[in-house]
Amino acid sequence: MNALDLTLIRIGFLAVLWLFVIAAVGVVRTDLFGPSQRRRRRTAGQAALQRVTKPHAKPSRTSRATPQQLLVTAGDLAGTSLGLTDEQITIGRSDDATLVLNDDYASTRHARLFPQDGQWLVEDLGSTNGTFLDRQKVTAPTPVPVGVPIRIGKTVLELRR
Repeated sequence: MNALDLTLIRIGFLAVLWLFVIAAVGVVRTDLFGPSQRRRRRTAGQAALQRVTKPHAKPSRTSRATPQQLLVTAGDLAGTSLGLTDEQITIGRSDDATLVLNDDYASTRHARLFPQDGQWLVEDLGSTNGTFLDRQKVTAPTPVPVGVPIRIGKTVLELRR
């Protein structure tokens, strides 16, 4: 093996190593500070497009089918419940979250639950490990039926009447 081949192999190895470091820093940055502004703008634009293209539905009256509380069914906070109002609920390890999780698999700003058109939706906020609604990964704001588990790391939540 001549010196040129050895130098090219060294440069290629160094390039791959730097790509790995850059990817790792990007993951840590997203976990600490949330998704980038470009991703937030795109998500907001998609939500606005969905609202515009969605047919106007009558707002439903408050009925017995409307969930009244968010209950933690598994994890460190099992048994904890939050009353549901018209405010969104943020979930994550951050101290300013509505529901603060002490879970190694939860991101700082992991997910949010919010009311829209008489139903509650769950949205993943760019978390590292994902948010799951009844074993399906949440990739867009998704309606949450009463009694269906929402899994964030080791924590499981449900909407209850």
